[in-house]
Amino acid sequence: MIKQHLSSLLSLVVLAMLLSSCVSNKEILYFQDADSYKETNIEYRENTVQPNDILSITISAAIPETAIPYNRTTNTNFGTNLEILKLQGYLVNAEGFVAIPVLGKVEAREKTTSQLEVLIAEQLETGGHLVDPIVSVRLLNAKVTVLGEVVRSGTFTFTEQNISVPQALGYAGDLTINGRRDDILLIRELDGVRSISHIDLTTANWMENPEYMIRPNDVLVVQPNRAKVKTAGYVGNVTTIVSIASLLLSATILLTR
Repeated sequence: MIKQHLSSLLSLVVLAMLLSSCVSNKEILYFQDADSYKETNIEYRENTVQPNDILSITISAAIPETAIPYNRTTNTNFGTNLEILKLQGYLVNAEGFVAIPVLGKVEAREKTTSQLEVLIAEQLETGGHLVDPIVSVRLLNAKVTVLGEVVRSGTFTFTEQNISVPQALGYAGDLTINGRRDDILLIRELDGVRSISHIDLTTANWMENPEYMIRPNDVLVVQPNRAKVKTAGYVGNVTTIVSIASLLLSATILLTR
């Protein structure tokens, strides 16, 4: 009788653990309505410059020698490593200004790199510094942080002008099986304003929203799904289940001898 009760109890415990960790396809599949998704035009928007951004600014002119004083001297012996380029770049200060040799401070905050190129060129020309100057501006320290239920959480640097949320999650090695795909948090600080958005990766419709494209300094937080939450308090992995089952079997053997 005792043996039968313990065996039944063991079966119930194992069954309960397995059921509590079950996840349906609806919770783990991406873009489940992809077949009904209609083609849409992608709108690529330039990111605005923010405080603490590091910029690469190159100024040239019809007579190359005249533009030399307006460029920061770089040490070419170090090659073109991105970290070295950051050290040699122009830091946007807390007030949103960048200091350019000879020209002085230029307000960069809330301007796109294209707008900043035009502004610097205008100031160089109207101030009598250079004739027909050509300015190139590029962001060097664009980064996105991915936290939570992903394979490799961390902060990732990208050099592209635009990357998408799926690309950012790809940098982190994709979501784990325990990651919640229908409610990913996107924390964004833009032009002095912080906002939090929710992304549902199980549907393709969200790709039409502005949140589809990552902006520098965005943070993605992948929450654990219900199966992970349920098991977090009392069972961590398969080893724990096996240990509990072994204890129950041992007790059964001892009591039935």
